[in-house]
Amino acid sequence: MREISADTITQSVARLCQEANFFLGEDVLDALRQAREAEESPLGQEVLNQLLENADIAAREHFPLCQDCGTTVVFLEAGQDVHVIGGSLYAAVDEGVRQGYAQGYLRKSIVRQPFSARVNTQDNTPPVIHTEIVPGDRLKIVVLPKGGGSENMTRLAMLKPAEGRDGVIQSVVRAVAEAGSNPCPPIIVGVGIGGTADKAMVLAKKALLRKVGEPNPEPEFAELERDLLSRVNALGIGPAGFGGRTTALAVHIEVFPTHIASLPVAVNLQCHSARHKEALL
Repeated sequence: MREISADTITQSVARLCQEANFFLGEDVLDALRQAREAEESPLGQEVLNQLLENADIAAREHFPLCQDCGTTVVFLEAGQDVHVIGGSLYAAVDEGVRQGYAQGYLRKSIVRQPFSARVNTQDNTPPVIHTEIVPGDRLKIVVLPKGGGSENMTRLAMLKPAEGRDGVIQSVVRAVAEAGSNPCPPIIVGVGIGGTADKAMVLAKKALLRKVGEPNPEPEFAELERDLLSRVNALGIGPAGFGGRTTALAVHIEVFPTHIASLPVAVNLQCHSARHKEALL
């Protein structure tokens, strides 16, 4: 049994909250540069230039990439041989978010009561935490700040099994078309297929953590990702919704077995500020 202190977890989460909001991953930057070279629309090219300049300023000055510093979504992979000491795991994560958003002067966007007295919690807590128990004695922490504009474009379709691959494609393309410019394209399209409704939704969000453009290791799913990316970019929404060939930088699919009577398809869109950072304790 390996011990990890709650304070260490708090410090790591606080750091990741800031790094995720300040530093865009090299995979995203490379995808934006490639999109700029391929984009035929002059206005689309200019938008992509501005996004790259914004990322450079954010990294250099330690400013948030976007004024919306997001809901703090935290993915935990906890080794079954890890023992947290000095406090509880979730309380340590909460405190890390609290400290990170204060230290980084990040916008606090969480309201305690969703549908009536929408009073801001003032520290961006509580985060949304997804935990998976895995073999080993390490704790992997991934912090994904998720902006409201892109999150609001989330879609879930409970298809009939007979709709098959074509139904999946239609559902995903329709979701992106209906979203239009709202999720701040160019976007990353996370798709979860299978499981139950809730499982598909988590899969779609987890798909956003994959390196941009890295294909699913299963050839059938990788082919579907390529087909979907082509169909999505053919919509012509373009960077910032001003038109062009770059509506999405990538489509990432995660798949899970499902019931004989079900075909859940979840779509979770990530804006061009595709922020996430991770640590392994």
